Amino acid sequence: MAVEIIMPKLGVDMQEGEIIEWKKQEGDEVQEGDILLEIMSDKTNMELEAEDSGVLIKIVHGNGATVPVTEVIGYLGEAGEVVADTAAEAPKATEDPVSQEDVSVSKASSPAAQTAAPQGTGTKLRATPAARRLAKELGLDLGLIPGTGAKGRVHQDDVEAYQEAQPKASPLAAKIALDNGLDLASITGTGFHGKIMKEDVLAVLEAAAPVEAKEAPAPAEKAAELPEGVEVIKMSAMRKAISKGMTHSYLTAPTFTLNYDIDMTELMALRKKLIEPIMEKTGLKVTFTDLIGLAVVKTLMKPEHEYLNASLINDANDIELHRFVNLGIAVGLDDGLIVPVVQGADKMSLSEFVVASKDVIKKAQAGKLKAAEMSGSTFSITNLGMFGTKTFNPIINQPNSAILGVSATIPTPVAVDGEVKIRPIMALCLTIDHRIVDGMNGAKFMVDLKKLLENPFDLLI
Repeated sequence: MAVEIIMPKLGVDMQEGEIIEWKKQEGDEVQEGDILLEIMSDKTNMELEAEDSGVLIKIVHGNGATVPVTEVIGYLGEAGEVVADTAAEAPKATEDPVSQEDVSVSKASSPAAQTAAPQGTGTKLRATPAARRLAKELGLDLGLIPGTGAKGRVHQDDVEAYQEAQPKASPLAAKIALDNGLDLASITGTGFHGKIMKEDVLAVLEAAAPVEAKEAPAPAEKAAELPEGVEVIKMSAMRKAISKGMTHSYLTAPTFTLNYDIDMTELMALRKKLIEPIMEKTGLKVTFTDLIGLAVVKTLMKPEHEYLNASLINDANDIELHRFVNLGIAVGLDDGLIVPVVQGADKMSLSEFVVASKDVIKKAQAGKLKAAEMSGSTFSITNLGMFGTKTFNPIINQPNSAILGVSATIPTPVAVDGEVKIRPIMALCLTIDHRIVDGMNGAKFMVDLKKLLENPFDLLI
């Protein structure tokens, strides 16, 4: 039997993916674990591995196609096996498709399960490999199980929920209810111990009022011609994700930004001394972003600054405090912005931090980040100093409670011991979610960070 290859859901907010390149072609033999194709998710390129062995018997969506998550993009099967052309059937997503990883159904009779697309006789049975295996082990008919995935795809959670809810209805009653979109929970059973029988379902169908056919939608108006010199381009998946995330952050979090000037004299001198030994040990050059990042991590680990390293959860009703630091570092790409994460940065020495940060930044620039490498940040920094930016108000990378903006280091006349001297001054801009952190606490964090950056030898202790 042919096995469907689906567009995976690689993140909670991912709605669609773009097929960059198929690594296998129709007719090629495939072993489990082989790279089938490369896709672009919301933020980065990902390689999709084969979950089964067989022959790539059909490619439904080719290179360059943008496909909703959990939709079929190809089939694995036996040589010579034929499957229907489903490319033309692909419906436009009208709901948020749900992946196997994101589904958690407690009862088969839940509204989401009962209103899912029925498998039904005469339609193609859609199920994940895990769901097929479990249904076979339990001796269940997949055609009776409502799927919560796109186009009624049955996931393993659906099979488990269906089995847990049995027996509440006879197989025939369940089949009739499913085919007619009825919620079994709304039907009173007359069988033994309230079991729903065929007659109970038929009675509900007979009593139901006829549903009027919806009027055919009016034909779409012809798109207006664009003025000369105007071009409309499709927004990329990355741009859509950035748009959605930044809009949500801006509209939901009441923020304020604190600006501090940092005298970089000592930090510049320390970096100059560290360049050679760090290069000998790691083969990499230590940057100011590395030193600032490590200073941020050490400051965040002080108990008095725990709310700067926190997140709002449960519809903003609870605060999640982190006893570790996963540092997000914003990386600008030609077509958008991505925030790779240095996991467990609080446990790293400077050399280890240099290696880890360069690794995720390099992967981000090459579009090779894994999902785990761009999620789970507890605090983020963004550096626009290399472009001469003097100050800016960065937008928080939610669910973080704050983000630190790094500006340019500029020779500036300052008063030192009663004399005017020229010192390298860098502006730091801390944007804070006022729902979690008050101004005084944010200022205390910046005072400690400033002290550490202006006395940076403490970074090595």
